Amino acid sequence: MLRLLCAGLCALLLQPSAQASTVFRCEDDKGHITYTLHGCPELSSQHLQNAHNPTPGTGKAVPMAKSTKARSKPKGEPKEKLVVVGSKQDGCGNRVTGSDRRTAIIRQQVRSGMTQSDVESALGKPDKITNHDSQTRYHYADSQGNRRQVTFDESGCVKEKGKR
Repeated sequence: MLRLLCAGLCALLLQPSAQASTVFRCEDDKGHITYTLHGCPELSSQHLQNAHNPTPGTGKAVPMAKSTKARSKPKGEPKEKLVVVGSKQDGCGNRVTGSDRRTAIIRQQVRSGMTQSDVESALGKPDKITNHDSQTRYHYADSQGNRRQVTFDESGCVKEKGKR
């Protein structure tokens, strides 16, 4: 008896691990499909299905599902509106959007809400920097004698004109 038990145990241990098994594919009258190892309910159709589930590390990638062509939306449906959940804060309340910021920098304009680095990107390094009452001022002068002054608030953002 002991010999038979040892032989059976050795046979189980020496067998390669099962990579495929048979399961029941059950489909009810509403078309819902379930897979089970225990058989299908009475009112469901029953089919045997081979399930191949390779173990990790076999070396080959196993696709989880076949890709299908993306479904296009009918023309009558309105397009979904993009919602930005989080965005990078520039320290100035993001008052100048990305495209407006780029346009202003290219045109060498200064807009309220721009940061000090934005102004330096648009106009270059200032000729002179002054600080007074927690406000920073950049002073620019061109070769024709034109002068320009940009005032920043305590956060380093360009102040709106007329605000003190």
